[in-house]
Amino acid sequence: MVEEKKTLEDLGEAVAAKSAAVAQAAENPEIAKNSVDENTVETSSIAPDEIAKVEPIIDELGRSYATGKRKNAIARVWIKPGSGKISVNGKSLEVYFARPVLRMMINQPFGVTERNDRYDVSCTVTGGGLSGQAGAVRHGISRALVFYEPELRSPLKKEGFLTRDSRVVERKKYGRKKARRSFQFSKR
Repeated sequence: MVEEKKTLEDLGEAVAAKSAAVAQAAENPEIAKNSVDENTVETSSIAPDEIAKVEPIIDELGRSYATGKRKNAIARVWIKPGSGKISVNGKSLEVYFARPVLRMMINQPFGVTERNDRYDVSCTVTGGGLSGQAGAVRHGISRALVFYEPELRSPLKKEGFLTRDSRVVERKKYGRKKARRSFQFSKR
């Protein structure tokens, strides 16, 4: 850590030393290239093998688990390598989410990462309506994919699938019919 300066004289000495080092570096570029400032890290000195790689998080059954949320819906999602079968609360995807828009929304993470029909997904969803549940499943699948293959983080993050959509229903206020709707005004 950097030692703290207690008086103005100490601070003046530190500033003078820093400006002398900058002046010396300007005069001799060879020294500037080899010296490293205490506040910066020279990235070229780090070998590519030394960069910490994120390890996949896989359980003993070969699955990755993640939780996805949207509105009031919470989805617990497990993915494992397979043929692309998706089951939601024990039912197939086509039965549980009958609307094609919701099924398309759930399959978006696989399309972005080009992993269609490579993973089997089983999930349980509670709370909310169908739209919120589909959003929760998509969020859970995206997070589980990152846990299984960490290199997929950047394309999923770029599309916004790893961010929990924080929009929720606004609460009803007192003196109003709904959150913002007032009672009908009567002139007479």
